[in-house]
Amino acid sequence: MTIIPMTEAHWPAVKAIYEAGIATGNATFETQAPAWEAWDKAHLGHSRLVAVDEAGTMLGWAALSPVSSRCVYGGVAEISVYIAAEARGKGVGRQLLQALIADSEAHGIWTLQAGTFEENKASIGLHTQAGFRVIGHRERIGQHQGVWRNTVQMERRSPTVGAA
Repeated sequence: MTIIPMTEAHWPAVKAIYEAGIATGNATFETQAPAWEAWDKAHLGHSRLVAVDEAGTMLGWAALSPVSSRCVYGGVAEISVYIAAEARGKGVGRQLLQALIADSEAHGIWTLQAGTFEENKASIGLHTQAGFRVIGHRERIGQHQGVWRNTVQMERRSPTVGAA
């Protein structure tokens, strides 16, 4: 497996993995993947990664979204990590998240945030292994397919960026 920067050319495979995550009902409040232009605008220009196997098949992707347009939050980002169904449980998520953390720090990000449905134990475990901690729970924060859902809020503070 190789982790490389995501480009627009990767979008069809990234979108397919995203849509598969949406279909699980436990990955996001979103109900459909956006067009590339909307996705591109909603995510930071850096720290967009894809994992591919030796044949070039997309295994997963990770990216960052800003949490606010206010300059004081310029070093805080929300993460997205999605793994292809056939690649889950094989360490792809762990490697992608580790690479995303390193890339985010190289770009001055001091806090990474994640909001995960409480039923998504695999995602919560992945984030915990990567040094994220639970900072709270949001009860009935939104409806998903007509059902009120709770989320677990997690964050990881960089030990080097913004540590002074």
